[in-house]
Amino acid sequence: MDLLIKGGTVVTAQEMVRADVGIEGGKVVEVASHIDATAAKKVVDASGKYVMPGAIDAHTHFKMPFMGAYTTDDFLTGTRSAAAGGVTCIIDFALQSKGGSLKQALETWKGMAEGNAIIDYAFHIAITDCTPSILDEIKDMVQEGVTSFKFFMAYKGSLMVDDAALFESLRVTSECGALGAVHAENGFIIDVLQKEAVARGNVAPKYHALTRPPEAEGEATRRAISLAKMAGAPLLVVHVSAKEAVRAIEEARMAGQIVYGETCPQYLGIIDASNYEEPDFGGAKYVCSPPLRTKDHPPVLWDALRFGFLQEVSSDHCSFDFNGQKRLGKDDFRAIPNGCPGVETTLGVLHNEGVNKGRISLNQLVALVSTNSAKIYGLYPQKGTIAVGSDADIVIFDPDKELVVSQKIMHHAVDYTPFEGYSVKGWPVMTISRGEIIYEDGEVKGAPGRGKFVPRKPINTKLLLA
Repeated sequence: MDLLIKGGTVVTAQEMVRADVGIEGGKVVEVASHIDATAAKKVVDASGKYVMPGAIDAHTHFKMPFMGAYTTDDFLTGTRSAAAGGVTCIIDFALQSKGGSLKQALETWKGMAEGNAIIDYAFHIAITDCTPSILDEIKDMVQEGVTSFKFFMAYKGSLMVDDAALFESLRVTSECGALGAVHAENGFIIDVLQKEAVARGNVAPKYHALTRPPEAEGEATRRAISLAKMAGAPLLVVHVSAKEAVRAIEEARMAGQIVYGETCPQYLGIIDASNYEEPDFGGAKYVCSPPLRTKDHPPVLWDALRFGFLQEVSSDHCSFDFNGQKRLGKDDFRAIPNGCPGVETTLGVLHNEGVNKGRISLNQLVALVSTNSAKIYGLYPQKGTIAVGSDADIVIFDPDKELVVSQKIMHHAVDYTPFEGYSVKGWPVMTISRGEIIYEDGEVKGAPGRGKFVPRKPINTKLLLA
């Protein structure tokens, strides 16, 4: 046996039990109340700690070109940060360029990850140019192990697709056993509101949020759900931030439609729209899309997580330096690159805000950051659980470890964290990827390039949550 984890409490989405975990050849080979340590090459003492499936961050943007800049974190620094946060697999977005093929996008992103990624990785493809030949390519991409495709309903003039393209694409993804995902904001309305704001001289960071109102997210979410229903396709709405969008998803699911929702820690109340008022252009740190909302939205999101209307929490790690890149918009909020870092803090923040405050259970935590994403995106049971035959992707989580989130302790390349000064109790202390310890007590030990591309299976509706 290559590695034995002893004395911990194994927590999966279904159960919590004191057990030892035996690992060999990168796989879990035994889970039992007692495993003899004499034959193990290495033993990890997990007494007093949780032994959980490694987190799967299904929403990252590493080395992505956007708004005249590239995200600061690439596949080396981004996965280094992920490993330190207990993440053992990421699903990044390969962005189709205008006029480019899906195969070109996939090969470009694979090339950036190979030789750099410390943890395993998979890809969604963001389709921005829905021509007939591109729709024909979707089936080919599914054969390559890419089984989810994203469509932007915002960013008019660059990434946005129209309703006809979205409808046609959803029909094709459904036929191919793939999942369509949407960035749901009404790009036409946002464009009008932004132009009006700038014409009035309203150019500060807070106008990013004021020109992307929650109603624009709610309308787009309802429209996407209607299009998916007409297309006979499952749908996932990413980075849900507004109660209007939550209500639309709830109603669709209660009517029996296959609709899934993801939210992110930045929308759960630790920071909110008031942060856009920070002096010295400090509000630019929090410019992401959808924007941070007012304080009446996070409680609705927490209820949706607790009751299963939203199924996953990912970071939407999209990092741009505050000094330099974000300041491109000092005279016009529209030029502030949209995005925040967070791949390293998601697990600890969600545990502190969710489990410690009684909003969700430990089992729900595991489901939201790992198991549900594995099921939704075709990775289960290879990943997303601790079971015999599964990849030995495991995080050792110390529920008593206290720290204050600070840029000084982060492992990313970007120059800030939006959660600066946030106190938590409970943090990952060891991350194991396919049986190899890649992070331990503040030190990332995994070698660049050890992460592998993971082809995903077609969507299995029997695994998707009811």
